This record gives sequence, C-alpha cells and structure tokens, in this order.
Amino acid sequence: MRPLATTATAAPTRRATWTAVAALVGATLFWAGNYIVGQRAVETIDPVSLVLLRWALALVPLALIAQFVERPRWREVARAWPWLLTLSAFGILGYNLFLYAALEHTDAFNASLVNAFNPALITLAAAVFLRERLTPLSVGGVLIALAGVLVVLGDGDLGSLFTGGFGVGELLMVGAIAAWTAYTVAGRRGPRLPPVTSTAVQAAVAVVVLVPFSLAEGGPALPATGAALGSLLFIAVFPSVLSYLLWNHALTAIPPGRAGVFLNLITVFTAVFTILAGQPWTAAQVAGGAIVIGGVVLTNAGAFRATPGRRASGTGRTT
Repeated sequence: MRPLATTATAAPTRRATWTAVAALVGATLFWAGNYIVGQRAVETIDPVSLVLLRWALALVPLALIAQFVERPRWREVARAWPWLLTLSAFGILGYNLFLYAALEHTDAFNASLVNAFNPALITLAAAVFLRERLTPLSVGGVLIALAGVLVVLGDGDLGSLFTGGFGVGELLMVGAIAAWTAYTVAGRRGPRLPPVTSTAVQAAVAVVVLVPFSLAEGGPALPATGAALGSLLFIAVFPSVLSYLLWNHALTAIPPGRAGVFLNLITVFTAVFTILAGQPWTAAQVAGGAIVIGGVVLTNAGAFRATPGRRASGTGRTT
C-alpha cells in the first residue's frame, strides 16, 4: 500500500509541517488502538472472521475515496495485479492474521513491543534484498533493537530463552513483523499506484480469499455483544481507513524516512493505554521497549538528514 508519489517544488511551510506531524500522531494513535481494541475483539471473534469483517467494512469507504479523490486509471491498476496479490497476501492477510492470532495469546503491550522491532528488520531486509546501503550506524541500531526484543521475549531473563523458549503470542508477532517486512520489500519493487486505490484493491483481494475459508468453518463469527460490535467498527474505521488517510496526507510534507520513525509512537501509545487501563506491566517490558525504540531511531538516523524536497517513496502501513 504505497503512498502517493509526489515531487515537492519547495520546502513545506511550518504550518504544513506541523499539520503533517499532527496527522502522523493521529495515525499512530489509531493504530495503537488497534492493538488494545483488537485484544478485546479476539475474545469473541476469531482472527479469520475479524480480518474478513474488518476489511469488508473498510472496503466501501476506501473504494469511494479512491474513485472520487484519486480517480485512478483502473486498467493500469489491473495490470499490476501480481503485485497487488502479493501485497495483499503479506500486508493485509499475513500481518493481520498473525497479529490477531498473537493477541489471543499475549497482551497488546507485549505485541506492540515486538512490533517495534519491525522498522529495524525492514532496514536489514532492504539491505539484503534491495541492495540498500547499510551503514555501521544502521547495523548497530539493528543489533540494539534486537537486544531489546530479546529482553521483552525473555521478560528480562535472556537465559530463559534457551530453556523455556518463546511464548506462542510472541512467536506469532515475529511472524507478523516478518510478513510486514516482506510486504514492504515487495512494495518498494512494485509499480507506483495511488495509495488508497491500492489499499482498496488489496482489501478486496483479502475479502475474496477469506470468504471460502470462513464459509468452510460455518461463516464468520459475527459480534455477539454491543461491545464486540463497537470494537469491530472501531477497527474497520479508525486504523483501517482514517489512519491510512492521515498517514498519506502527512507524506505530502514529510519524507517517508522521517515519517517512519513516528511508527514507534504505536508502542508508546499502547503502553500509555495499558497503564491507564490498569493492566499489569513489567520493568522488563519498559526497559526492552526503550531499547528497541532507541535502536530503531539509531537505525533510521540517516532519514532525518533527508532533504525535505525529495520525492516521496516507500510503503504505507495498515496495522
């Protein structure tokens, strides 16, 4: 789900920059909400049903926005079907199925801490598969971020990783960030498409693929309570539609490299929500999360030196 490519002729104004920053904060706030609300949703809705219902509901507004705002050339979009299928498989199906399955076994805070390693993993994968330059600073950042993830996975006791192994939820989250890394690398090699149009098509592919599997299991598990329905509607509207629109609006003023660092706010917001909700947390989670975020910021330090007027490129996010 790639952001709309733009070529800036002049540096954005201070007002435009601050508006973009506010948009990035709003987008990451809603994506953090997906972890908190998603944890509650999977208590009554299985992951396959949740992903199916989420994108079935989000598909209509996404398609309408794509048609009336971006006015895509649908023949060109159709010619990109191999990429769209691949991106949907990794980004919408793979990532979200792993995420919601993980939330059945671990809490939202822990899941977000593992997810915080994703930007560093993407940097590493881009160096391997896209031949992007990996500086010594980036290598150090990746290693530091990995150390933070291990602190989280071992709950502060690294020795336990060799004796007790990983928890199921944490392993599923590793699968989620691996799927998102594959999605990001594939997206950078694919054709440039209008972002909302691309997201809408990928959502449609996901719905078509999941329907047979859901019907084979007796049909999707519909929300049985008002709270479950509210959770589903929140997930379908805020992290699926509004976050994406805010994110791509921000990219008109802030280069993707700098914007990507804002994704660490997902972990910060999730931690705040967890504390406010009175859920238990450990010192290892806080320490590990701080190490991960520090490593990721170090890995992406070069992004802050990017020229504001450079052409936007990269991959959007639909967590």
